Amino acid sequence: MVAGALWLAGAAIGLAWMANYANRPGAAADAPSQWPADSGIPRDTKRPTLVMLAHPQCDCTRASLAELTELVARATHRPRTIVVFIHPPDVGPDWEQTALWQAARRIPDATVVRDDDGRVARRFRSETSGQTLLYGSNGRLLFSGGTTIARGHLGDNPGLAAMLAILDGKNPGRTTTPVFGCSLFATADTIRSEESSQP
Repeated sequence: MVAGALWLAGAAIGLAWMANYANRPGAAADAPSQWPADSGIPRDTKRPTLVMLAHPQCDCTRASLAELTELVARATHRPRTIVVFIHPPDVGPDWEQTALWQAARRIPDATVVRDDDGRVARRFRSETSGQTLLYGSNGRLLFSGGTTIARGHLGDNPGLAAMLAILDGKNPGRTTTPVFGCSLFATADTIRSEESSQP
């Protein structure tokens, strides 16, 4: 009985830790209210432009990209979509060419770009992988947040619903949501260590 009780207690602690990890958002972007002139990526002047900042080694971002694919498929008015993968200065030339990069390339009409030294991420004042920014054709920020409700979690969520409403010309109800992902500026080793430490 004692062993059983200890096992149940350990399992409960492990599940609580996993739930806390999955539901702990990353740092929210302090995104510019107007598209930065020196962003380094082009903005569409005839339709909204959606930018997702991503870390190519962050497994949490797989769900963010899947939800972005869902958004592009469901939007009545499809935005120009740009997925930006950070590329630190001290890694090899193809470091960002992961399965996540390939997944982003499969999103219809999406442009996938490499962000050398995180310059684009810094111009958009973003810190968390999966950070999604939607700007109007006039360059005004319409939404800033994530496309999942928890780390690696697929399914309907407030961020997806808000952006679909905006793109359909409706009231989104909210224009910011939490972002669930790894730090954009974390090393691959740090990310692997953090994710492997889950029970």
